[in-house]
Parts: sequence; C-alpha cells; structure tokens
Amino acid sequence: MNCIVCIKQVPDTAKVKLDPKTHRLQRAGVENIMNPFDEHALEAALALRDAHGGTVTVLTMGPPQAEDVLRESIARGADRAVLVTDRTFGGADTLATSYTLAGAIRHLGGADVILCGKQAIDGDTAQVGPQIAEMLDLPQVTSVNRLACENGHLTVTREHEDGYETLTVALPALLTVTKNLNTPRYPSLMGKMKARKAPIETLTAAELNLDAERIGIKGSPTRVRRVYTPEVRTQGIIWQDLTPETAARQLQDILGLGGRKDGAQA
Repeated sequence: MNCIVCIKQVPDTAKVKLDPKTHRLQRAGVENIMNPFDEHALEAALALRDAHGGTVTVLTMGPPQAEDVLRESIARGADRAVLVTDRTFGGADTLATSYTLAGAIRHLGGADVILCGKQAIDGDTAQVGPQIAEMLDLPQVTSVNRLACENGHLTVTREHEDGYETLTVALPALLTVTKNLNTPRYPSLMGKMKARKAPIETLTAAELNLDAERIGIKGSPTRVRRVYTPEVRTQGIIWQDLTPETAARQLQDILGLGGRKDGAQA
C-alpha cells in the first residue's frame, strides 16, 4: 500500500494578526506549523502502511523552509520526503498549487492512495485535494472520518451537511480527511534522530516539465479584494431564574414596548 500525503506548512493562525493599515496578515515572528488537518492525513497513511505494507511519501510545495514539516513527517514515521520548490511557484492560488502538486505526483509515479487534509487553516478553501483528484482523473472522497482497506478497495465514511455516508472506493483514489478520523502519533526519539539526517528530495518547475502559464501568479485566477477583521459583536443578555411575566416585562422594556399608548400587550 503505497501512499502519498500532501502536506502544507502554515502559520499558526492563533497567533496571526492583521495589519490595521494594510489589512494584510502579519506573518513576521509567527511560528510555522504543519497544517493540523494534514497531521491526520499523515497518520492515516502510516496506519495503512503499518497494516498492509508499502511506503509513505510526504509531499509539499513551498519555500526551502518548508523542509521543516517534511522532517517532522519523517520523525513521525514517513519513509520519503519531497519538497516542490521554485521561485516561479510564488503567489500560487489553489488552482496553480493543485496543478503543480498533480505534476509532482505524476513525476513520482503516483500511489495507491493520495491523502490530504480536508482544508488548510490559513485559507480554509478545501479546494486543493479535490482539484488534484480532477487533474489526475482519480476517484475522490472528501471529509473522510472513517477508513478501512480490504480486498484492494477502500471503505470510507464521510461527513456532510445531512449526516454521514459510507462508500466503497476502488484504488487508486484520493481522500481528504477530517480531524475525527484518528489521533496523530507523536514523533519518536529514534524518528527525530532519523529525520535530522534524512535526505529531502527537491523538485523544480523544470524537472516537472510544467506549463509556465499554469504555475505561480500567472496560473492563478484568484484575486483577493480585501482581508479584514470581522466586527466584534457584544454578547447578548442572558436572564436566568426569572418568572415568565418578569422576563416578558424586561423584554418589552428592551424593545421599547413597555409604554405603548394603545395599551396593547407584546
């Protein structure tokens, strides 16, 4: 069971702030972490490998410092790490990112299962995984919260607005996973030692033979018009231990109905 896991290095959004003048994210001094949803995708791949054999390859697109999350993945148990990096990839939106990652997956020879986190916490678009599947012409299941493999196919349960849905999926396939799927393992001491010296493979745009018009800013039709902090609303009033009559009178006073001249009751 050979798996490829697409991961992303993201800023810790709990510590990111907006510049009040430029309305842009202030990333300076903010710690970068592995996208939390991707931790669960990696754990799913490791569990499949442990149960059925095979390999786990982690793949990310980003600047050289994204190597940190690849080494963390090796410390958790991944067998191989690949960094897709090139200046021409800068400014890529989800479409250009998906095109680039799909090209990298083809270059690596594909896999039985490609796993992605449901979404990245810095964008929350949930678009990259499904777009990769479309570009590779693979069956896909999103928002997976249960997963089993038997007899050469996957049985998965996915979350959606109306409940849950269980599906059987032929391989190869792409899955995006939720945080309810599993509990990610911690890096082991031996894993950390291995990760320090593990080779990180790199792939560039030239090596992937990508169309220059479909990568980076050129290949990104998305335009951000404005980024802003939502207006903070005050908390509502909570009444406790009031009789219905008292609560009704207080509500009338707040709504300005307590002194109606026609004597009507609200």
